[in-house]
Amino acid sequence: MQKTARDMILSLVLIVLAAGVVWLFIPHEDGEPDIKRVDYRIDLLTARRAASYPVAAPEGLPEAWKPTSVRYRGAESEAWHLGYRAPDGEYVAVEQSTGKRSAFIEDATQGAAKTESTQRIDGRTWTRYEGDHYDALVLEETEGSTTVVTGTASFGQLAKMAEALRTE
Repeated sequence: MQKTARDMILSLVLIVLAAGVVWLFIPHEDGEPDIKRVDYRIDLLTARRAASYPVAAPEGLPEAWKPTSVRYRGAESEAWHLGYRAPDGEYVAVEQSTGKRSAFIEDATQGAAKTESTQRIDGRTWTRYEGDHYDALVLEETEGSTTVVTGTASFGQLAKMAEALRTE
């Protein structure tokens, strides 16, 4: 009986040692993942040629703002998307579309609710939307399209993106 218990304990010690050695040699990610920077210049030129509205993209943002995703879907209400990783690690996206305004805002903001707060940025009035997942600034005064700056970032970061937007 003692020999069997001793053999089980020795086996358990060997298994724990083997697991420890394996754990030591497996690389561990301690920092933030390296997110690839996307070059969106060609997509922007294509969208600006194809869209019936002035397509917006930021100019002059510091290098710490990293573009991470881009797409233009002409067949789907001329939808323009440009996603960024803000310097604080949060997500910010520029969304534009000629689709039905209420449905587009609902989709782009992931269900954020319109507030009574507005913000003047470069002479234009943006309406604040607050939500569980995303907050947003929405430019509703444009004819034929809607522009939304949305994401997990603070309203301060969203405003920086909105302020940097240019259409040509």
